[in-house]
Amino acid sequence: MSKIAQQSIQTTIFSYVGVVLGYINVLWLYPYALDATELGTFRTIQDLGLLFVPFAQLGVGHGITRYFPKLEQNQSAFLSYSLAFSMLGFAVVSLLFFGFKDQLIGLFAVNSPEIINFLGVVLLITLFALLSSVLDAYGRSYLKVAIPTFFREVFLRILTSLLVGIYLLDWISFEQVMQGLVAVYGFALLGVLIYLVWLGKVKLDFNWKNFPPGFRSSFLRFSLITFLATAASTLIMKIDSIMVSSMVSLEANAIYSIAFYMALVVELPRRAISQVAMPVIADHFAKNQITEINALYRQISNRQLYICLLLFALIWCNIDSIYHFVPNREIYQAGKMVVFYIALGKIFDVAFSVNSEILVFSKYYRFNLVLTLGMSVLIVAANYWLIPIYGIEGAAMGSAGVMLAFNLIKYSYLKIKLGLDPFSYETLKILFVGTSIFAFKDLYLEGVPPLIMIGIKSVLIIGVFYFWSMIANVGIDEWNWIKSKIKKSGP
Repeated sequence: MSKIAQQSIQTTIFSYVGVVLGYINVLWLYPYALDATELGTFRTIQDLGLLFVPFAQLGVGHGITRYFPKLEQNQSAFLSYSLAFSMLGFAVVSLLFFGFKDQLIGLFAVNSPEIINFLGVVLLITLFALLSSVLDAYGRSYLKVAIPTFFREVFLRILTSLLVGIYLLDWISFEQVMQGLVAVYGFALLGVLIYLVWLGKVKLDFNWKNFPPGFRSSFLRFSLITFLATAASTLIMKIDSIMVSSMVSLEANAIYSIAFYMALVVELPRRAISQVAMPVIADHFAKNQITEINALYRQISNRQLYICLLLFALIWCNIDSIYHFVPNREIYQAGKMVVFYIALGKIFDVAFSVNSEILVFSKYYRFNLVLTLGMSVLIVAANYWLIPIYGIEGAAMGSAGVMLAFNLIKYSYLKIKLGLDPFSYETLKILFVGTSIFAFKDLYLEGVPPLIMIGIKSVLIIGVFYFWSMIANVGIDEWNWIKSKIKKSGP
């Protein structure tokens, strides 16, 4: 587990550096430099581009992770084969994009016509993000997760900051900003490629005849079966933003995007742990080590839930003060309840641990496809029902509800089929400790500046969280790790 822990820590660090940059971008730079309509356009175009990635990838990412352990050689040929297959998928997506362009335009023509001018940017973002995702999966198979995470979470945001900053200085037009997004994603792809080449993991090898018998057909079959599940999962994540733009306005999507990003911090530990855990789960299944999978399943659930409940409390209890620092906050603070509902949905997701990853790498991976497709249909239906009634809050409520239903079904299925269960008495103790600190939400001191208020509340929340953790005997490893780091940094 040492290699997993090391990569997980580095990945978490880069993820949180990315969060800091993201906060600067989303909560200050973007609202300051772009008006609400421009910000809505900026976010919607990126979301559309990233939405198409899993459809173009054709499940290659999960296919690489699952089948890489089966190869003792020909890894470079496996990469070139995977890239070629994903480029075939991109060609299909491109043909569909141009074939249904009029229908796509019709979705935004009434409420968000500004989107139409930048549809050409969408496919280029899809292409570069697609290639990056395949290289990420390949690097992940070597347990090289941290540096690709740097390029995805940190480098990408730095370049985006520079792009919007140049626009703020009035050196380029907004149209050039949107075109510059293509270069941003292109440079991020180039960074990951150079890193893997430097490691000696990427070589030109198109000799596809030396794979083990049946390897290619099995790989393609698995990838094609899982790609719809991956695509539907991405649809669940991205459809809110696109439907808010289509059904309400670009300004509403700008409000929703800022609130969504605030809530996204809650799940960052899950992202880091999941990326490192996937190849381990695949390896355990290859060796039929179900007991080890269940132990990992439970350990990850407890650790994620413990950390993420603290993050949720810190964000929600300080939400009014956080919005104080957002430029034009009189517009954007309308998304406050969106933060709560989206963060609640993320808590549901982290509590149920890596159930999706376990399903994908088990012999029951087809069930994940059926379930994810069903959930994607449900989220679209929920949005069509709730957005006209509750606006952007309806989109957030629909996401949280679908996330809970999604995880309950996966939990029940894994419990019945494999006897796996991430929950224990430890879970109840963590829930008690985590929910007790939300009492500080209504704490307000007259005349105290927002920044000082954030500091006071945060210290109180962390202090009470630590106190109850010691009483309940949970989170001991996490606190011991923090203490060890403080001692090392001391004189």
